[in-house]
Amino acid sequence: MRILIVANKMPYPAKDGGTIATLSLARSLHKCGCEVDLLAMNTPKHYCKVEDIPAEISSEINFHAVEVDTTIKPAKALKNLLFSSLPYNAERFVNKDFEKKLSELLTENCYDVVQLEGLYLCPYIETIRKYSSAKIALRAHNVEHEIWQRMVENEKSLPKRLYKGIIARRMRRFELSYINSYDYLVPITDRDADFFAQNGNAKPVHVVPLGLEPMSPLFSIDNSKVDFPVFSFLGALDWQPNIEGLEWFVRNVWCEYRKNHSGAKFRVAGRNANKEFVDFLNFNDIDYLGELENVVNYYASGAIFVVPLLSGSGMRVKVVEAMAAGKAVITTSVGTEGIATEDGRNILVADDASKFIECMEKIAGNRALFDDISANARRFIRENYDNDMIAQGLRDFYSI
Repeated sequence: MRILIVANKMPYPAKDGGTIATLSLARSLHKCGCEVDLLAMNTPKHYCKVEDIPAEISSEINFHAVEVDTTIKPAKALKNLLFSSLPYNAERFVNKDFEKKLSELLTENCYDVVQLEGLYLCPYIETIRKYSSAKIALRAHNVEHEIWQRMVENEKSLPKRLYKGIIARRMRRFELSYINSYDYLVPITDRDADFFAQNGNAKPVHVVPLGLEPMSPLFSIDNSKVDFPVFSFLGALDWQPNIEGLEWFVRNVWCEYRKNHSGAKFRVAGRNANKEFVDFLNFNDIDYLGELENVVNYYASGAIFVVPLLSGSGMRVKVVEAMAAGKAVITTSVGTEGIATEDGRNILVADDASKFIECMEKIAGNRALFDDISANARRFIRENYDNDMIAQGLRDFYSI
């Protein structure tokens, strides 16, 4: 089976949930016998020279990249707001050079499946139909408009709330307009599959969660040597839901927690934090480490990971990774959506500040509880998120 994966950002280096999800599945599809081509937009935010991709990866996947400037520009955002019905987030990914390269690949090669990595690739469905008889699969990484709607609900500034509300409404119309335009729907969670079903999806569905390699070094971390009970956060700090959640956590949870635990330590790692946010973290006695060279080492040295997500949709890769590493994760109900965790057994769930503090005190003061949650979390990920098994199931689905 030959598959063309189409992505709106280069999946290498895999540094965030979207790139990790794209690259890991592509590699596992290769392992189960598929020939995989991957066409990606090479954006300033996720720029990568194809020749710099390690041979162990480029030997498995045929990469094609088109430079596309998706940088947010105020003038274009204003023009979009006033004169377009499309959400600006989607409009940024409509590009003639990318469409041309896509049509060339479709003309020169015979694909069985073209897999679109997310909603923002749907405007290219018409081009795919024109140049290929391949089946089209939409891999829905999340319900896009839901992210914006949740940000609206959490926004305190009235002007920002109004603007985000416009984006959320446009995003919902945009998302619903493409239902059934594909041949296969491949959501990442059952919850997202339910959303599409409730809104008219009639195409075959196969849920493909984000998985980890069975031999991932995260599974080998020795948690008997962790720095207990240091609290840690890891996530891209140019993604609004991460910024929003972390700011809420610092103001409402961390500052209160430290009143009774003056020696507590909290460290934050993540790329692209602006100076104002870094100053905010430093002012509150939080160690900001910036972008990491080695994520595995960061997981290895920490014990308790907080994921204070208030917005978002789909599935959080950092929760899966931290659990695979045998960490005690404290997160919100939004943070664990799409992952069938058990509160108190393999994760701790808190949806308000007082509950977050309660969970932090409970786990930080009980090493035996940490060890139990650590072992249960790692076992849960091993049994349910083996990426090779997930890819084989998808290949079988495409073969029906």
